[in-house]
Amino acid sequence: MGDALTNESLAADAVFHEAAAERRVKRVPMSHLSIELGHLYMEDFLAGPERLRALFTQVAPWAATARQAATATEKARVSTCFLIDDYFSRFKTPAQVVPDVLDAARECGLEIDYVARESSCVEAGGVPLARLVEGRLVADPPPETNGSRPPITESGWLCNGQRSPVSGAMEAMGGFRKWAPPVQNAANRHSIFVDVELWDEGPRGRVWSCPYLAAVWQLLRLGMLRNEGEPVAVPEPSTGDFPDDWDRLPAVVKINPKAAPFSAYRTLSVLATRFLPIELAVRTILSQVWPDPEVSRQVAAAAERDGVELPDELVGRVQYVFT
Repeated sequence: MGDALTNESLAADAVFHEAAAERRVKRVPMSHLSIELGHLYMEDFLAGPERLRALFTQVAPWAATARQAATATEKARVSTCFLIDDYFSRFKTPAQVVPDVLDAARECGLEIDYVARESSCVEAGGVPLARLVEGRLVADPPPETNGSRPPITESGWLCNGQRSPVSGAMEAMGGFRKWAPPVQNAANRHSIFVDVELWDEGPRGRVWSCPYLAAVWQLLRLGMLRNEGEPVAVPEPSTGDFPDDWDRLPAVVKINPKAAPFSAYRTLSVLATRFLPIELAVRTILSQVWPDPEVSRQVAAAAERDGVELPDELVGRVQYVFT
């Protein structure tokens, strides 16, 4: 009997190791820096080409400075990207919108290497990216809490500390609770408490929030997402023609055939100040994402080979300029 159990255990162990060895996480090529040249929403496009040129005029000097700083001491790989909202509102067609964006950028001395659709942060190539990231969220529980707060997957809310209790609520085995202020985890003297809505449920099902999709966007740009080891939202070369249906436009289109890789060790987004509260929420979300350990190892090893000092935390790799 003992020999039989030992043999069965060895067989099971061999199967386990063989299955683990079969898991392969593919690498993605990495640039040193990914510069986001802006977002485009319906109101920006409907305001006409003058609005587009005004936006790119503000972005151009900052993008040039970032590129110059990145290439000051080495021949760094730098790519640019631009995100178009086709999730919250669909306006005109890619055949009408994308050429106008590219032309306006070139008039201001900017070359857009990659154009992406915001809805691709929900699903790309049949892969549910928003759900994929949801599965990698690890809540940051405040000290001395008992887990009574609903989990993120049920509430759709994520915060960076302890919420203020409901005034007048009855405590177990005690009296009424008094009001107390919210408290940020690891606050620096005073708290900056952030509570982010990740999604809501409507007649057509779940609607993901803008900060959540922007967090997925940052993870794509950082090269941190895989589905069963496979890269996701892989850029597809542009044919020069753009479809009349947003769903037929690839998740990420490579406009410049000579562009450096889409994903990068660090990202820089040059955005209008209206995006500041959204990006604060994005950083709160990213601080609670647990990336695939093998992907993290691969990116860290590639960065070391390229002589890049890479922060351990994802939020340390994300930078901004607000104009």
